[in-house]
Amino acid sequence: MHETIMKAFSVFEIRQIIDGELIQGSDEFVIDYIPYYKKIRRKKRNVLIFIKNKFELDLSYIKSRLPCAIVTDLDFEGLKLINGLTVVKVKNVKSAFWSFVQYYRELFSIPVVAVTGTCGKTTTKEMIAHILKEQKSVQATVSSANSRLAHLHYILGIDERTEAAVIETAVGRPGDIRYACRYFKPTIGIITNIGACHLNACKTIEAYVSAKGEMITGVGDHGVLILNADDEKTKAISLVNFKGKIVYFGITNRADFRATNIQYMEGGMQFTLKCHKISLPIFIPGYGDHQVANALAALAAVNEIGIDMKQAANRLRSFKNLGRHLEIATGYNGATIIDDTWNFNTTSLEAGMKVLNHVADGKHRIALFTDMASLGEYSSQLHKEASAIVNKYGVDTIITVGNRAKEMANHTLELGLKPKIYSFTNYSQVYTLLKEILNENSTLLIKSFGNNTTMIELAAFFKK
Repeated sequence: MHETIMKAFSVFEIRQIIDGELIQGSDEFVIDYIPYYKKIRRKKRNVLIFIKNKFELDLSYIKSRLPCAIVTDLDFEGLKLINGLTVVKVKNVKSAFWSFVQYYRELFSIPVVAVTGTCGKTTTKEMIAHILKEQKSVQATVSSANSRLAHLHYILGIDERTEAAVIETAVGRPGDIRYACRYFKPTIGIITNIGACHLNACKTIEAYVSAKGEMITGVGDHGVLILNADDEKTKAISLVNFKGKIVYFGITNRADFRATNIQYMEGGMQFTLKCHKISLPIFIPGYGDHQVANALAALAAVNEIGIDMKQAANRLRSFKNLGRHLEIATGYNGATIIDDTWNFNTTSLEAGMKVLNHVADGKHRIALFTDMASLGEYSSQLHKEASAIVNKYGVDTIITVGNRAKEMANHTLELGLKPKIYSFTNYSQVYTLLKEILNENSTLLIKSFGNNTTMIELAAFFKK
């Protein structure tokens, strides 16, 4: 894979695209990067900065980037005193910015896959990129770096050598997917599943489902939509007005890409892929039915891009499962540690509990939980739903940090489960207990929300 570099433009070419007037500087000045203002990590020069309001004009910052150019719709004093600065004036700087983004995206007629979902989107995106990179030059989002501020960087990372792009699109609030699709104009959209998350911003579960459903309009009438046939909330999204192609993947329900004969194997999952009247054995590193679903979505996507399924299946065998995604290790005092500190919601919890039961295989099952985050007024309800999931799959010992997690554990008693429960207010108590109870006859599942650095450090300690 090559290092992607923005296609270069002269100031004159950019002015034609955004209908700008040269105020000072040179039309021949060549631009090879456009940062989201003040988000340049390296000391890049030859940049074009869109100044969207007067508060963004930092003369010392601009001087540090010289020679450079700016686009603005405002009049600023002092710009003529800066040698090496090119200034382009437009009627509306935001419209000019989007004119350039749209022009740049339309330069490249390539397949662009956008992946969203409550769980599995990063893994599915990584699987797709892994398969494609065997044959193509691919631009892909890095890990889960999928914020609004990153979109410009990724779209400009597409150049003449790029043959496909795979983009992770998250929902922090309504409008996020619609905003991402304005940049990337995906030809293929995937919704892995829809659970409950970011309800502090989306307010209601219905609004969260609707926010995920923005993928439908983002793909457009000529695109392909890949959906989970087994996911109940996905079924709530109306497809009445969608005129593109729909491809379903699933395990339980009828689907275009379906997995049967699912088995846990050493290091991963084995299943039979049923698609296009063929049956194909598949092995994918990483445990759980959810990992099978991720693989199905990835295979459906690369199939639309024209990758042979046998080649894709062979390539999946070398996929490296992501760290902290139900990462399994033999750790402290011989105990089996399942690190699932990447994310914590009811969807990922159910996947984790299934894996815990399989991996424990009769050994003492221990689950360590923090509170689930970003649930707004649904926090109490969803922690009760989490209790029901824990009760459904069973566990021998529950350790909690946080009031909601404590309530969740205690609610399992009301539901009939009889685990030992330890509820703490600080992590030093957790360390002390785990050092006492972990041994070769125990399996520990660690669940926490993704940015809980203390739990990440705890998991790393006990995995050693």
